[in-house]
Amino acid sequence: MRIVFATGNNDKMREIRQILGGFTEDIVSMKDAGIDIDIVEDGSTFEENAMIKARAVHEHCKDAIVLADDSGLEIDFLNKEPGIYSARYLGRETPYPEKNAIILDKLKDVPDEKRSARFVCAIAACLPGGEEIVVRGTMEGRIGYEIAGENGFGYDPIFFLPEYGKTSAELLPEEKNAVSHRGKALRMMEEKLKEIFNA
Repeated sequence: MRIVFATGNNDKMREIRQILGGFTEDIVSMKDAGIDIDIVEDGSTFEENAMIKARAVHEHCKDAIVLADDSGLEIDFLNKEPGIYSARYLGRETPYPEKNAIILDKLKDVPDEKRSARFVCAIAACLPGGEEIVVRGTMEGRIGYEIAGENGFGYDPIFFLPEYGKTSAELLPEEKNAVSHRGKALRMMEEKLKEIFNA
């Protein structure tokens, strides 16, 4: 069964293939599937936005399983900003090193116990038979004090995991995938798809 993932983000696709590698060899991005559409993500939650993307792409490939994710960073001290606006936060064209530096500056005098944060990932699926599924995974941590690590992308270099003593960008890919919000959500979705298609 072909899986089309509603993203054009190569970093995200690499993670997805690493995590879902055992489920299918045929995971393609919407770009690879020849789908070039603008999707307006106007939901108020990660789950709503993920489903909006999945439904939009599913209109163009109804014989495939279409997966879409909406993910982001919630910082408790900033009233859960950037949240669902994580990709657009401080401007879509603003590079992440600059975004991360601004966030660190906003929290510069904030103590450890108030720097709590989490990555959230909602994954939605539209199946060939019309069924829809949505799951959520989270990774708890806190905002660090400096940008550190080369392995991640986005906000990974400022997201500190106390149990590892390092940021998620300092983890090896297999370490990150084992504990990340996207890894947890993808594995939940994988189990649900196996239940449906192996039944």
